[in-house]
Amino acid sequence: MSWIRSSKSAALVALLALSLVAVGTAGAISVSPGEVPEETQVGETVTTTVTVEDPFVDMPDEWTLQGSTELTNVSWTVTVRQQGEQVSQETFGDQSFDHPLNASNNGDTVVVELTGDTPAIENYTYEPVETYTLYDFDSVQGSSTSSLNATEVHHYTNASKDARQAIDEAAEAINASGANSGQDDLDQAISSYENGNFENAQSNAADAQEQAEQAEQSAQRNQTILMGVGALVVLAIIGGGIYYWRSNQDEPTKLQ
Repeated sequence: MSWIRSSKSAALVALLALSLVAVGTAGAISVSPGEVPEETQVGETVTTTVTVEDPFVDMPDEWTLQGSTELTNVSWTVTVRQQGEQVSQETFGDQSFDHPLNASNNGDTVVVELTGDTPAIENYTYEPVETYTLYDFDSVQGSSTSSLNATEVHHYTNASKDARQAIDEAAEAINASGANSGQDDLDQAISSYENGNFENAQSNAADAQEQAEQAEQSAQRNQTILMGVGALVVLAIIGGGIYYWRSNQDEPTKLQ
């Protein structure tokens, strides 16, 4: 059986899984993320906003909003609003922060703006795709911690993206061919990718794709030949039948 895995399908599954945590709740708290990129390049600056609505509904009067990220060169801005008016604002410069909330002097909405740079990739994996934590928010009450929202984003370099695309195309070609031609080269391409050898990964993927396409073309030629032979056999049978019928029709005439 041909290798059927595809990082595109894996990425789709990952995105569907992430969408399930896109709006988190703890009690009646509503956590609404802003725009979240599907993927970012290593070193690229990312900015996103998360809004916490009704932070004290079905929650204690005092609790701590905790946030963390794997972005680098981080800046958090936590703004508390009451009916749209700013009540307080605080900034943080580390990869994590703790912001105490108190119902007596805090509002009905907490807006967290996060800016930072996409981190380097420590471990290359073709499947599942490499991801980093864009943000992870928790509510902390004493020794109890509850998850509010967490989001992962795929990150890449130019070289890893080109290699991944080449592997994707090779995998699709193998699947389309319905054969195992090119499978060994595809496996080698994935191994090279995960070792960070993207040049070899692209070369192996190109070889795998070429073999798969040749196998598919050969199968199509064979199918065309078989169809042609089948057509000739049918014509021969029809021709033989007609000849036999005519021969039988001529027999009485000869006897007369």
